[in-house]
Amino acid sequence: MALSSSNLKRFFYSHYFLGGVRQTIGVLTPALALGGLFELYDVGATASIGAACVAIIDEPGGPRRYGTNEMLGAMLLGTLTAAVTAMATANVLVLWVLIPMLCFAFGMFTVFGRQGGLLGFACLLLMTLTMRTPMNVPEALLHTTWTFLGGLFYFSFSYAAHRLLWYRESMQALSVALFATAEYIKVRSAFYDMDTELDENWRQLVKRQAVMTEKHQAARDRVLREWPAGKARRRHLHVATMNVFTDMVALLDSMIASQTDYATLRRELPDSDIMLFSRDALYKMSRNVERIALDVARNRPTARQISVKAELRAIEYELEKYRRAGLPAEKPEVYALLVQILRRLRNGSRIITRMGGYAQPDPGMPLVDARIDEKSVGRFLSRHDFRLRMLTSNLRLDSPHCRYAIRVTVAVFAGLSLSTLLTRANANYGWLPGFSSHAYWVVLTLLVILKPGYSLTRQRNTHRLTGSLLGCALALVLFTATDNLDVYIAVLIITSILGYSFIQLSQMLSAIFNTVFVLLVFHFLSDSGLYAIGERLFDTLLACALAYLGSYILPWWEHNYMASLADAARRANREFFNAGMRYASVQRELNAAQAAAGEEGASNAVLTELERQVQEADTRWRLARQNAYTAFSNYSSAFYRMMDEPVRQQTNVPELNHLLMQHHVLASQISASMPILATLDTVPPGIQASLDAIRHYLDDLDADAPASIETEGELATLAYPIKQMVRAAQLIRQEMRGLT
Repeated sequence: MALSSSNLKRFFYSHYFLGGVRQTIGVLTPALALGGLFELYDVGATASIGAACVAIIDEPGGPRRYGTNEMLGAMLLGTLTAAVTAMATANVLVLWVLIPMLCFAFGMFTVFGRQGGLLGFACLLLMTLTMRTPMNVPEALLHTTWTFLGGLFYFSFSYAAHRLLWYRESMQALSVALFATAEYIKVRSAFYDMDTELDENWRQLVKRQAVMTEKHQAARDRVLREWPAGKARRRHLHVATMNVFTDMVALLDSMIASQTDYATLRRELPDSDIMLFSRDALYKMSRNVERIALDVARNRPTARQISVKAELRAIEYELEKYRRAGLPAEKPEVYALLVQILRRLRNGSRIITRMGGYAQPDPGMPLVDARIDEKSVGRFLSRHDFRLRMLTSNLRLDSPHCRYAIRVTVAVFAGLSLSTLLTRANANYGWLPGFSSHAYWVVLTLLVILKPGYSLTRQRNTHRLTGSLLGCALALVLFTATDNLDVYIAVLIITSILGYSFIQLSQMLSAIFNTVFVLLVFHFLSDSGLYAIGERLFDTLLACALAYLGSYILPWWEHNYMASLADAARRANREFFNAGMRYASVQRELNAAQAAAGEEGASNAVLTELERQVQEADTRWRLARQNAYTAFSNYSSAFYRMMDEPVRQQTNVPELNHLLMQHHVLASQISASMPILATLDTVPPGIQASLDAIRHYLDDLDADAPASIETEGELATLAYPIKQMVRAAQLIRQEMRGLT
């Protein structure tokens, strides 16, 4: 993120910064209160460590209901881990047996997804910080008690903060998703720029769509989980957030559904001003969405938006020129494509204008989508399953989770052993008097760096090393410039807030601020000053070297996943297509029944039943669309992670890249064509035959798609998406067979 006034506002009004403030207050309060008021510095530090364990789970933007359960789990499981580790510190042999066991057990928690991985890391953090000093039984019990109380304090504080700030947190989650949507629209605008390369635009678009899908799901989990509970309490606030969210999803659908054959446009109309006006209109729309996102985060009315009327009217004028020149007769599909672009831009502009008005809560505000109900809401939410069977079924060497757990165990044991040997050797031979390596810091750094994927581990390693070097340099400047304790405390609080705030945004910036924070903590505890900087830097270098070597221990390469992820994307698109066909079919039946019954007979039992079926079919189609976007996001993210791995581990790259593009085309054209199909009285034979062929291709069956389909009148708008869907489904079948 470039440093600018706009980006600074975006950061300071985001839930990342608010979450950093919340986590800092919850973690530092026990230490500052117990140490400052009662001079119980060690007790305060222990309580803050327990609070930090729970704070790891309390990610900004996460769903509150599941976050509450997971924080409770972290508090209880973390306390148990602290108790077992504290008891084991009295016996070195027992401790050295326990640490690998805990590393493997909690390393396996990645089978529960991201939240499971965070829970495992939180418990390992407590293990690492508890094993520093030997304790007898009374000391171990006291340590465990204060750890539990610290975790309980953070849980209570965070729960109260979430209850008080639920509306602001929901709007901030929406703001992050809106910013991601704006970035996606901005990338889309580059396709109409004749000076850009289409292949590079595609790569950027796919990456942006993956990020946007993730942010939309986070906003969905936050907003929809609040919706049922809020029907009787502060309904207007819930309606405001729901309306913004609904329009954001509608805008996304409009953008994705406007999949265009840009290569054909560039070839057929290279000098057309429509390309220029479409690019400028999309860019202005992205700027408007950015403005709305910032105003939503700040809880302010949306300022006047940038008008796109000039661009839309210019496109209308150019279309009229093409119509008079006979383009509809000469190239009906190209003309229909241009008309579709204009319609999509108009629709997107209307949605953005309306969304700006919904950003402020109004007690009399109606719900945009009256079809939203409590029963359908739950289907769109993500689920976090924690079942023992998930652990036991992955206790095998061909499981990436088991490999990761083994890798962490071996690396931690190696780091513990090497650090201990170096410390003893330095004590015996006096290489660096007063200097020692801290095994717990090496272990902690290894746990932060090592990730299940090879590319993520290498990326974390680089960011951690660079961040630690810069953090040590900043700490050195601080200690040299002043010895004022008030300055140190202020910097301690600021670096803690920024360290937590940047965890999800930038690992390197987070490492910089966390390094300064930790060095200040050690300065307060032991007044070690410059020695602490050298020791932390040495420990980090040692851990980074071990993490680099450890990344080659039973690595799990992304290409092992690619075939299954590609098949998951195919199945998700197939369900999306079938759900869309069902929705279009039921909607046509309803339209026919309404036409037959007349306006006066719209309330009979048949129409009521058809309306219920349409609503259910529409909900299923939306859910299938969400699943298709998610499957595509998972596939594209894994593909680009594979491209960051060694070349020898990159297999079937052309085929996988081709599949990536075809899945994107297929999902986009399904979104574009189904609403049009729903408005037809009957489906013409050629189009129906093409739709049947698409279904057969996605089911891995032979089919004969017709060479031509109907293009008269409004059917011209269906010609391009139908043909693209047939081509994409055919190529997906072909490429999938090449992978098996």
